[in-house]
Amino acid sequence: MWGNMVRSRIWKAKLLNTVTSRSNGSCSGVSAKKWTRPRGFDTGLKTFNSLTKQKEPLILAREGVATWYSCGPTVYDHAHLGHACSYVRFDVLQRVLSRLFGITVIHAMVITDIDDKIIKRSLEENVSPTIIARLYEDEFKKDMLSLKVIPPAVYLRVTENVHHIVTFIERIIKNGHAYATQEGDVYFDIQSIGDRYGKFVGAVDSHVEAGSSNKKDLRDFALWKQSKPQEPYWDSPWGRGRPGWHIECSTIASSVFGSQLDIHSGGIDLAFPHHENEVAQSEAYHQCEQWANYFLHSGHLHLKGNAEKMSKSLKNFIAIKDFLQFYSANEFRMFCLLTKYRSAIDYSDSSMLEARSSLGTIFTFFHDAQAYMKGQLQCSSVQEAFLWERLAETKASVVTALADDFDTPRAISAVMNLVYHGNCQLQPVSKSDGVARSPAVFGAMTGYIRDVLDMFGIDLQHTKGQDADVNSSSRSLEAVVEQLANFRSEVRAFALACQDDPTIRTPKKPGLYPERIPLLKACDSLRNDLAPLGILIKDRGATSTWEITQGHRGQKVQDKDPETSS
Repeated sequence: MWGNMVRSRIWKAKLLNTVTSRSNGSCSGVSAKKWTRPRGFDTGLKTFNSLTKQKEPLILAREGVATWYSCGPTVYDHAHLGHACSYVRFDVLQRVLSRLFGITVIHAMVITDIDDKIIKRSLEENVSPTIIARLYEDEFKKDMLSLKVIPPAVYLRVTENVHHIVTFIERIIKNGHAYATQEGDVYFDIQSIGDRYGKFVGAVDSHVEAGSSNKKDLRDFALWKQSKPQEPYWDSPWGRGRPGWHIECSTIASSVFGSQLDIHSGGIDLAFPHHENEVAQSEAYHQCEQWANYFLHSGHLHLKGNAEKMSKSLKNFIAIKDFLQFYSANEFRMFCLLTKYRSAIDYSDSSMLEARSSLGTIFTFFHDAQAYMKGQLQCSSVQEAFLWERLAETKASVVTALADDFDTPRAISAVMNLVYHGNCQLQPVSKSDGVARSPAVFGAMTGYIRDVLDMFGIDLQHTKGQDADVNSSSRSLEAVVEQLANFRSEVRAFALACQDDPTIRTPKKPGLYPERIPLLKACDSLRNDLAPLGILIKDRGATSTWEITQGHRGQKVQDKDPETSS
């Protein structure tokens, strides 16, 4: 799809080491704070690594393969736009790696289906925690599909991996980095790793996890919790209980990817203490110097005017399914693309309208380019060589932007600039007899833009997720509009016909038959009446084109032709 330019970028990347098992060297001791540059395949990309707080070369253990683990939701309530923003952003990154740079992404995600919040919800509603968890897990997966998020290679539930978690904890204890209390709790011993705790934040003393008074250090966090009355439990060497929050990710990621992981992702709020604790217990288990090579964190989504992140616990969220009643998945993805994945993002109607406007500009260009290629849009001579140059520049700019920490705003800006130059060349004229046409360059431009947007998960055919029945209805509507537009064009052509006698003129419409002017007015009225219904007819001199502008109700006709309108 992208030609030799992108492929050559991949194959020219330096192969620093042909190791296919580990990228971190010795695993003889527990890791230090300092990040070690991995050995393996240099992709030629750079990404911001939260472990170093700067951009680093993205080096993978295996050539052309990225192992990727992400923290999934705690399923006790509806998924909201904060979740959507993080998962859509990382979906875009994975698509870019796969589609643009030819890297196979092996993605695993955990579903937290046992947790204090789930237990509390189950007690409030007097149902099993399993029922609560399965209900909202299914809803989450449906929401992700509605947003066109590619599912991971595997979803894993905490409750189905408790036996692995118990074994994982036993080994951490054996390695000297955890201890059990008399109450039946197990805690990670932060003092056992010295000053190597605190990879993500400076003020590591700011977080103290509640728990037993028998903890050695107030910062020690739970690996295993003794069960309380009315709580679900599993048997373990320390008595009946359930896993702590952080241990689930370390265990499950290790069960899939072993002692080395290329990329770990999640919201920035998970960096500390969740990811901090993951790193500590994983490297204590594996006795590795560096368990995960790259941590990628997405910025918070805020309701505009609210400094707090969108959160279920804060009750300031918009459910994904409610959002999709008003905006499309395409529009939300464009909204996410217009800011860097690791930046905070403000959600508001104005920001969503900006995303909608950007898509509308692209849709309009596609429609006009199609009309030009079909011969329905008459233009003056096109600067073809200029457009080919702009297309080549855009391709290079998009690759450069996305190779630099997945800079989607810069990539979208390059695409919109190409659209602008294309629109500048598609200026309609009444007559273009003898003017050379250049449809091929517009075919290349629209094909490239379609490929870029498809890579980002934006489908130019639809503005909302549609099932087969809706698709069928849409095709029927298009057929009706086509017949209506053709009939209008014939009537309009008849009304626009000039009289043979040049001495007969009307004041407003020189050369037109006076008795036919009402037909021209009727054509204009029909065009104006259809626009609020989402059917946009554009008169191009003596010809006309049409499009169905779903999601843009109330749009006014902007292109009245002063030569032909009454």
